[in-house]
Amino acid sequence: MRLVFWAGFWAFIVDQASKYLVVHALDLQDVQRIEVLPPFLNFHMAWNQGINFGLFADDSGVARWILIIIAFAISAFVYYWVQKDRPGKLGMVAAGLLIGGALGNVVDRLLYGAVADFLNMSCCGINNPYAFNVADISIFAGALGLAFWGGAKKQA
Repeated sequence: MRLVFWAGFWAFIVDQASKYLVVHALDLQDVQRIEVLPPFLNFHMAWNQGINFGLFADDSGVARWILIIIAFAISAFVYYWVQKDRPGKLGMVAAGLLIGGALGNVVDRLLYGAVADFLNMSCCGINNPYAFNVADISIFAGALGLAFWGGAKKQA
């Protein structure tokens, strides 16, 4: 279970450090947009009150708390599941990434009332209007990893 902890810990730390650096140190909340490697990578400030792509965004505090509870419930379920099924090392790392990313977005909702999204990537003439963050990458990588390596470790 140490792999779950350390993968989650580092996903959480990198997410929160990147958000602090970009939102506060680079003042993206006021500047709104910084071109890093145009058009491939830009920082574009977006406060996401909903889930992916702003779905279910609501200004009421109720939606915020429901999303916090859901993130905690999913994190607890994933932790319970990997503790019970004991997938291999890659499955444990994937679970940690998912949990760390989910908790990183929970902290944003608690501190700001919304998730701080700032990474914007476009390519090949396609202008992507959406932004995401390191926690979103961790959640996606963790979920994908669990789909591939989340089964129980085979006994010899």
